[in-house]
Amino acid sequence: MNKRSALKSIAVCAIFMGAMTILTACSEQKPSFASVDVTGANYAKDFELTDHNGQVRHLTDFKGKVVVMFFGFTQCPDVCPTSMAELAEVKQLLGKDGDRLQGLFVTVDPERDTAEVLKAYMGNFDPTFLALYTTPEKLAALAKDYKVYYKKVEGKTPTSYTMDHSAGSYIYDPQGNLRLFTRYGSGAKVLASDIAQLLKSSS
Repeated sequence: MNKRSALKSIAVCAIFMGAMTILTACSEQKPSFASVDVTGANYAKDFELTDHNGQVRHLTDFKGKVVVMFFGFTQCPDVCPTSMAELAEVKQLLGKDGDRLQGLFVTVDPERDTAEVLKAYMGNFDPTFLALYTTPEKLAALAKDYKVYYKKVEGKTPTSYTMDHSAGSYIYDPQGNLRLFTRYGSGAKVLASDIAQLLKSSS
């Protein structure tokens, strides 16, 4: 091969490699989540709630972790305990990254869910998960901001009422940005996969 042919071959290779780089850059895709992607949402950006240890909490307290926030109540017969147990399983599935997951349970029944009751309830799932509460008035404003539905359904006695409520969780990335909404019953493996992607993209 003469000098001219060699230079021509090098030029062709350079053009080819440049084209491949452009194609690779163009083909980069955003993470694909099983949960509903709500990135950029202009609601549910922060909160001020008291945890079951009596400490006032804000979203910024959990920077560096993926936060999964669920609204429910301790006397819920199925949806709430199932969701929290599923989240505890997610933490196990994440392995060493499980320490970067923060589970939050916000009660929609502050009348019965005292700090003591909430602390005992969280003990059934994971010791690092926190239950949060506020006054009925502030809860109404918080629910509106989070687009969460809840309603008291009277029972046979004044204390035997139940609560209808939304059954889903909000997921924040380690920077504190609302990214996903996961519906009840999605499954631990699916949720763990979504959370792993959020952790990976922030590392």
